[in-house]
Amino acid sequence: MNKAIAIAAVVIAAGIGGWFVIDSDTPTDTPLVGVVVPATFSDRAMIGQRAYDANCAQCHGANAAGQDGAAPPLVHKIYEPSHHGDESFQRAVAQGVRGHHWPFGDMAPVAGLSRADVAMIVAYVRELQRANGIN
Repeated sequence: MNKAIAIAAVVIAAGIGGWFVIDSDTPTDTPLVGVVVPATFSDRAMIGQRAYDANCAQCHGANAAGQDGAAPPLVHKIYEPSHHGDESFQRAVAQGVRGHHWPFGDMAPVAGLSRADVAMIVAYVRELQRANGIN
């Protein structure tokens, strides 16, 4: 096989392999939005950040930036308090929620979190939102 054909075969194989990776439904750890993280958080938000990291970040990504192939960013205008109030987060965690704004599918309930835990997580998310101009 001559060198040009071998190089073309490698390029085509890489392109096909790349298509399968890009087209996969597997989360990619790629944030969906850029998030400005405030220099400091309130005590409630710091507690919420720990609970968020342990229970939510796997899908919604670090700093609530979303995760390609997994879940939407919570630091997004769709989740501003006037559209998705704090109780929306409580219900989503307790009961799950049908996918309606994003193509990620339904969110299952999250076991093991109390209303107080979720309130702290919401405090964290709201402080991130405010730092990013979402009020």
